[in-house]
Amino acid sequence: MAQTTSLLAQRFRGYYPVVIDIETAGFNASTDALLEIAATLLTMDEQGQLKPLETLHFHVEPFAGANLEPSALAFNGIDPYQPLRGAVPEREAITEICKAVRKAQKAAGCQRSVIVAHNAAFDQGFFNAACERIHLKRNPFHPFVSFDTTSLSALALGQTVLSKACKQAGIDFNNKEAHSALYDTERTAELFCHIVNQWQQLGGWPLTSEMVQSETENCD
Repeated sequence: MAQTTSLLAQRFRGYYPVVIDIETAGFNASTDALLEIAATLLTMDEQGQLKPLETLHFHVEPFAGANLEPSALAFNGIDPYQPLRGAVPEREAITEICKAVRKAQKAAGCQRSVIVAHNAAFDQGFFNAACERIHLKRNPFHPFVSFDTTSLSALALGQTVLSKACKQAGIDFNNKEAHSALYDTERTAELFCHIVNQWQQLGGWPLTSEMVQSETENCD
């Protein structure tokens, strides 16, 4: 008997969405250091409501020869060589995140994962560059498809700035904690779930678990 396709897999056409935020030492993904990364895994209940599941978070050591732009460090407040950061090598951070993503992707019955981020091209570019540097063999993410909460927020909430979009959605946002990968990822995950769930409530995606079960049985 075939395994029932999950609501989450049905909702995003086989993609498993993972919310990611990356703090860096500049804007060039090829030359500037990746300093912090967080990834929030998502789940969906039987009513089709999307929810945060688990967040992984790493401070990251600059890769050998990485550029560190002083203006970027002043903006995010990161001291790359502060020993109390508990930073790990880039390989360890990326490998652990991808391991958890592959496990969650499989559990959800999805074939590929997709990065969700605010201004997604930035985070996706740095993530892909890091994967190339460590010669990652099993990247669960699609190389160029992404879900951008900037665009989604503009459509659903009339806002493009993360803090303003969160406030419009009724999500608490503390500007003093912003520009931390952990904080920004978790707020972005809440925002993405809010928009997806709001769309469902408006009738945009009315599938139920019973409907998915029926569709799966018809395909057996």
